[in-house]
Amino acid sequence: MKKNSAGLVLAVRRAPGRPTQGILSAGPLRLRCALGRSGIGSLKREGDGKTPRAALELLGAWWRADRQLPRPPLPIRVIRKASGWCDAPRAAAYNRPVRLPFPHSAETLWREDHLYDLLFVLDWNVRSRARGRGSAIFLHIARPGLAPTEGCVALAARDMARLTPHLRRGSRLLIL
Repeated sequence: MKKNSAGLVLAVRRAPGRPTQGILSAGPLRLRCALGRSGIGSLKREGDGKTPRAALELLGAWWRADRQLPRPPLPIRVIRKASGWCDAPRAAAYNRPVRLPFPHSAETLWREDHLYDLLFVLDWNVRSRARGRGSAIFLHIARPGLAPTEGCVALAARDMARLTPHLRRGSRLLIL
């Protein structure tokens, strides 16, 4: 696996003829992935459905301890029923984890559909926030058939399980 000084370098490219699907390369691994419903774009805005074209560091992971995916070797937070992520640009907690119920719009991380059994927080608009530039860009589990995401990169559960042991603090996801 190709690594930089801190971790694995992953690259995501759009799949030929499929703007909402891609190929994630990690060393010798080539994994099909789902992309945002609006494909990959350079000008990301809240709610536009684009996967941002960027180099994104993996900041940490959220994990459902009651599910069967491997625990990642990264800083990890356990997903609880009250775990959420604020996606309201005008809220002070914009693009931050929150406790539910929350007085503004927030995504629920405890899901029954398995999409967030394991998710990696990508540094899109996290360390340096700008309101309205997009929130909750994760690497997470894909819907059946690699259906489009709201802007995240998503892998089939079996592929996420293959990739997870190789991810470390400082791993980077290049979305090209």
